[in-house]
Amino acid sequence: MSAPRALDRAQERFAPLFAKIAEGTLARELDGVLPSEQVGWLKEAGFGALRVPVEFGGYGLTLAEQTQLWIDLAAADANLPQALRGHAAFAEDRLYQHRLGDDQSAWFARFVAGEVAGNAWSETGATAIDTQQTVLTADGDGYRLDGRKFYTTGSIFAEWMDVYARHEDGHFVIAIVATAQPGVEVRDDWDGFGQRGTGSGTAIFTGAQVWAEDVIAFADRFPYQTALYQLNLLAVLTGIGKAALRDVVDGVRARERNYSHANAARVRDDPQVLARVGEIAAAVYAAEATTLRVAEEIEAAHGAVSADAGASAVVNEDAEVASAAAQVVVTDLILKATSDLFDTLGASATARSKGLDRHWRNARTVSSHNPRILKARVVGAFEVNGTPPPYAWAIGTTQRDAAGAARP
Repeated sequence: MSAPRALDRAQERFAPLFAKIAEGTLARELDGVLPSEQVGWLKEAGFGALRVPVEFGGYGLTLAEQTQLWIDLAAADANLPQALRGHAAFAEDRLYQHRLGDDQSAWFARFVAGEVAGNAWSETGATAIDTQQTVLTADGDGYRLDGRKFYTTGSIFAEWMDVYARHEDGHFVIAIVATAQPGVEVRDDWDGFGQRGTGSGTAIFTGAQVWAEDVIAFADRFPYQTALYQLNLLAVLTGIGKAALRDVVDGVRARERNYSHANAARVRDDPQVLARVGEIAAAVYAAEATTLRVAEEIEAAHGAVSADAGASAVVNEDAEVASAAAQVVVTDLILKATSDLFDTLGASATARSKGLDRHWRNARTVSSHNPRILKARVVGAFEVNGTPPPYAWAIGTTQRDAAGAARP
């Protein structure tokens, strides 16, 4: 008998925990409770060390294996893998720097011990698209950080924050900030109609201390980060689809009331109902297969770290285009599936106490992050004209030229 694969071992470890998490997902959704306790369980189980090499105490998973666990977790609670999205990117950058010869064993040890990082990149309001109002200023042997961020997903649960900021000399950096200090305030003020438990919201930095060794030039960030961020959202969408499929199957099996003009005495025998369930199952299958294929493309980008710059750039472009193409397809599949489930269950399925609407709301919210409306054009421009996909894009205010086109 062959030895169990790393993914098999990890799934065996996490499956009972995911089941425990799933037990309270609906109640947390209805009551508006953040999954702080559940994030704690994941930290304790080492979920933040999935990519940490085995020799440093982690699971040593590939990106495809990590993605499968994200999908499994999203099927239990769609908020949680997105809440750890910033950590996954930060941990990936530590792994990337380690492969380049910069020892990251101290960070690996923190991840294994259960520490995670949150995300703090976007700014709202009048911030122009080509700058940041969050500023890093020299202060003694280190720096101070001042500014305000929004969409700080997962930071309310985290020991560290991965902050995109403008250095006082004008270039852009990543500042790694400890969250427990007095100069950091994180608010749970995200008011979206979906993904309410991701811990997104406002972070305010008021003279927050940053050690000199925890400031990294943005230009040195791992090159496939945009694709990785989007891969996480693809996994979340797929997990949402799996949860919706589970709920619709359970609902159809349990349903006893039926219409006088139905095709069978029992709902579970009605061919139209079964066909709709089959369509939902097929959509989820296709979404999962597509998402895992993207993970393999990004794994190739990770593997090209030591290659020459030209070859690495080609592989990175392939990964970015793959993630964009997948977003076009997977988003449509899951949005349709999470709406179509109501065709099988009747009006009673719309009861708020059942929370079935959360699947569509969560999927709609996740797919608004990318945003998907721009993805097909990115893929088409690459295929026809070889136009490189956008890397590490930003959002902010723009000016207009005389023709009315947006410009930075």
